[in-house]
Amino acid sequence: MDTTSKKTTSTDSRRRFLTTTSAAAAAYAFGGNLPSSGAGEQQQPTVRDRLWIFACVAGADNEGWNLPRPSRMTPAEGAYYLGVPNLLMIRWQNQPPMPFDQYAIALRPLKRVVWSLVGSGGKTGDEERKAALELAARFPNIVGFIMDDFFHRDGSGQLSPEELKDLRSQLTIAGRKRDLYVVLYSRQLEAPVEKHLAHCDKITFWTWRSEEIEKLEQNFQRLEQLAPDHGKLLGCYMWDFGNKGPMPLDRMKKQCELGLRWLRQGRIEGMIFLANTVCDLDLEAVEWTRKWIAEVGDSPLRE
Repeated sequence: MDTTSKKTTSTDSRRRFLTTTSAAAAAYAFGGNLPSSGAGEQQQPTVRDRLWIFACVAGADNEGWNLPRPSRMTPAEGAYYLGVPNLLMIRWQNQPPMPFDQYAIALRPLKRVVWSLVGSGGKTGDEERKAALELAARFPNIVGFIMDDFFHRDGSGQLSPEELKDLRSQLTIAGRKRDLYVVLYSRQLEAPVEKHLAHCDKITFWTWRSEEIEKLEQNFQRLEQLAPDHGKLLGCYMWDFGNKGPMPLDRMKKQCELGLRWLRQGRIEGMIFLANTVCDLDLEAVEWTRKWIAEVGDSPLRE
């Protein structure tokens, strides 16, 4: 027998096994499915398909929020750890630096990525927006763009309605329309934000202080009245940034249970967990959320 041929065959078999196993593990971790052998086969949507992580560069929240220790977790690691397939990439203090390609490469295994045009703290600029728009032409899984911390206290925005209208006209890239997302906090429901929202496709809705989660149902009803035609995603903090302390577990559970109910009712399109910057700190709310996602993630979206 040709021992060289035998060794090559054995090596190839091991390589195929490892490749298949790695792909399966990645697909499971990100809530995805391996390509189906049946052409045109449609798979039943699951809850996991609608789950997102809100992400910044590793360590973005290490100072100023009273975290128990520094975090080192990257955006992609955060998605993997929680077991969610979708990610919002938010620029923070000019990080990641331009050009963004190498950071987007790390996110290729994810189903959907939304990149910030307005970053943390409301920071934005023509050059940053241009770089993000160009990025989408090279990375097909970038399905939209988000404006973080967009609104001022008086209801004005980082961009005027006219600027938003012009920006939205640029969101058909490589023949595909991308959606424009905006962050809206419950405390901004009273502000005159309608003219800006008219040029947005989707609203991510956030409750800044954990005690206000007790009013989440009423506040969400107000959002539905304010913007009945917009797609909506529920933002869920896993650290109480408003109070600079741990997220109480009962309030974490309430966010998730309401979000799951609204998701199945079709009142929201997704749930967003914030953020990778607290996922490696062994926080009770994070670990409960991770187990909750594992329990409900693969259940049908519609029961």
